[in-house]
Amino acid sequence: MICGRILSAKSRENGNTILMRWVRRIAVMVVGFAVLAIGIAMIVLPGPAIIVIPAGLGILGLEFAWARRWLRRIKEQGASILKKVRR
Repeated sequence: MICGRILSAKSRENGNTILMRWVRRIAVMVVGFAVLAIGIAMIVLPGPAIIVIPAGLGILGLEFAWARRWLRRIKEQGASILKKVRR
């Protein structure tokens, strides 16, 4: 009887852990895409799009590898542009 209670408690714990992972992933996705969309809108609207777009990608990069790759690429391009400007 005790063993059954322990197993059911562990399965509830695992279920809660899985649920929390999905909730976190969805929250990161919603916030990240919202920040990214605002940054893209700031390309034509007044605002610091150069700062907001990488911030959105950084948030999305917490959960998604494609966002980390895009952010790395943007950083590399920014560094090369900065190097050319300083010459």
